[in-house]
Amino acid sequence: MLYFLFEYLENQYQLAGASLFQYISFRSSLAFIFSLFISIKFGKSIILFLKNKQIGETVRDLGLDGQKEKNGTPTMGGLLIIFSTIFPVLLFSNFLNIYIQLLLFTTIWLGLIGFLDDYIKIFKKNKKGLKGKFKIIGQVVLGLVVGLTLYLHPDVTLKNQNLSNHEGSEIVVENIEYKSTKTTVPFLKDNEFDYSFFSTINGEQNRSINIIVFIFFVILIVTSVSNGANLTDGIDGLAAGSSVIITITLGVFAWVSGNIIFSNYLDIMYIPRVGEVVIFISAFIGGLIGFLWYNTFPAQIFMGDTGSLTIGGIIAVLAIIVRKELLLPLICGVFLIETLSVIIQVGFFKYTKKTKGLGERIFLMSPLHHHYQKSGLHESKIVVRFWIIGILLAILSLITLKIR
Repeated sequence: MLYFLFEYLENQYQLAGASLFQYISFRSSLAFIFSLFISIKFGKSIILFLKNKQIGETVRDLGLDGQKEKNGTPTMGGLLIIFSTIFPVLLFSNFLNIYIQLLLFTTIWLGLIGFLDDYIKIFKKNKKGLKGKFKIIGQVVLGLVVGLTLYLHPDVTLKNQNLSNHEGSEIVVENIEYKSTKTTVPFLKDNEFDYSFFSTINGEQNRSINIIVFIFFVILIVTSVSNGANLTDGIDGLAAGSSVIITITLGVFAWVSGNIIFSNYLDIMYIPRVGEVVIFISAFIGGLIGFLWYNTFPAQIFMGDTGSLTIGGIIAVLAIIVRKELLLPLICGVFLIETLSVIIQVGFFKYTKKTKGLGERIFLMSPLHHHYQKSGLHESKIVVRFWIIGILLAILSLITLKIR
């Protein structure tokens, strides 16, 4: 809103300072500050409100230290992250940008699904919450919307670019905007892969197959990362802190991909209009850090599925938008190992039960953070060490900009 207001004031009245709102760096800084202020300022009030309404988490007895003390802790804290993200984005971004619209839709859609899941758990006293198939259907719908939009919308393009010096000093920018389903392959010199590879028959692309393949991968990525974030949300501060690290990394990718000078220097895809995503990312980070203010040990509030499903979906869609989805196993390495620990544990248990008649386990408990809790590590130490691993993975991800 303010973006359009100051654009009008600059164009019509040449108001001093109004041009600042044309700079992504300025607006993203304001979005971060405003989001952080909202989440910290209103976080305490929301916690008191949830306590008064007895909207608290019913913690299952898993035999973990300090678990009983968490029973009744206010949940649905994901609403704090969602609201503190949406309002600054509407204020400081160009919300007519298709990427901003996609991210707002992702936030609201998965927020509603997560809210419904938490509502059933708390108010209907059903510990299982929303049935898994309905969550998957919701994620598939999101994947369809994102995939179709990125494939068909005219504003979603890449550019061939050539910055060259002519006659000593003049810089000439030659670029041709085009539609593409290309993405980035890390660590390779010619690091672009086109999903149309799967739909090429006898040297010709089949458009129908191409869109099906592309949407399939989008759905797979959205569901995987969203559920991975959900599994990681098990101890105080782990999911929120890890998500901050991941989102900052994606913010760097979005910024350089949307800047023609830096994208040319780094020899990466230049994606027109994607720079606006940095404003959303800044607001999202501010909301996460503000939530973390109350979620660090001992947590005063839990995010619930309202937060975890939304966070994972946002991260997935961000990665797809900036064409870095193939880097997600590295960027979201913490989510990945948490998810794999569950898959391995369940798979091994079923296999040994079928072959030996008695189910055996590899980990003391899954997801992996509970294994370390069972091993005697305090959850604060587990969280900080997972953050350190997340920072290391983030640095390795950023190194892929130069190492190919």
